[in-house]
Amino acid sequence: MFHILVVDDDKNTRKYISTLLEEQNYTVSTAENGEEALEMLGKAFIDLIVLDIMMPKMDGYTFTRELREANNNLPILMVSAKQLPVDRHKGFLVGTDDYITKPIDETEMLLRIKALLRRAQIANERRIVIGDVTLDYDSLTVTRGDETQDLPQKEFLLLYKLLSYPGKIFTRIQLMDEIWGQQSETGWETVTVHIGRLRRRFDGWEEFEIESVRGLGYKAVRKV
Repeated sequence: MFHILVVDDDKNTRKYISTLLEEQNYTVSTAENGEEALEMLGKAFIDLIVLDIMMPKMDGYTFTRELREANNNLPILMVSAKQLPVDRHKGFLVGTDDYITKPIDETEMLLRIKALLRRAQIANERRIVIGDVTLDYDSLTVTRGDETQDLPQKEFLLLYKLLSYPGKIFTRIQLMDEIWGQQSETGWETVTVHIGRLRRRFDGWEEFEIESVRGLGYKAVRKV
């Protein structure tokens, strides 16, 4: 259920790492360079970044430095063909959390990712509390008092995304890319269908509401 951003300028490497992570049930987004990755962070809730170093426009060192200077402590795993100690040292100096070299040992990379997520204690923070309502990311449940609703994955992720950024307007395309993935062949109309289901499911709940913004998309409003 964690969302990992893979940043690498090589298309085959992005596909290879993405497939490996998706097989472990991670949600994966990709970017070709540091600039694109920074834009992605403004659009999606990312839990961890798998980052190449040598990329055009903005390399991994610069990206990591900018992120840390902005006080963003998102876990970063650098994956690079650079094997010299000086390269690893530079990575840690600019703020990476871990560093592995290519060719990638699949098991090692997955273990390092799990360790980084565990150390960051992300699993313990995967909740949104709004008054008496609790959204639990790990169990895909929404609870209010003694009432618990188990949501289908896409419905929960859509609601969690909106309520993570109350008042922020998301276009249907943004939500489509975030929840269903950029490679999905499903049309954006699916977002409208799922929004309708969420509204019916939580009709009468006073703690929050999903509002339509004409011509733009949707936003969540917290009422408490």
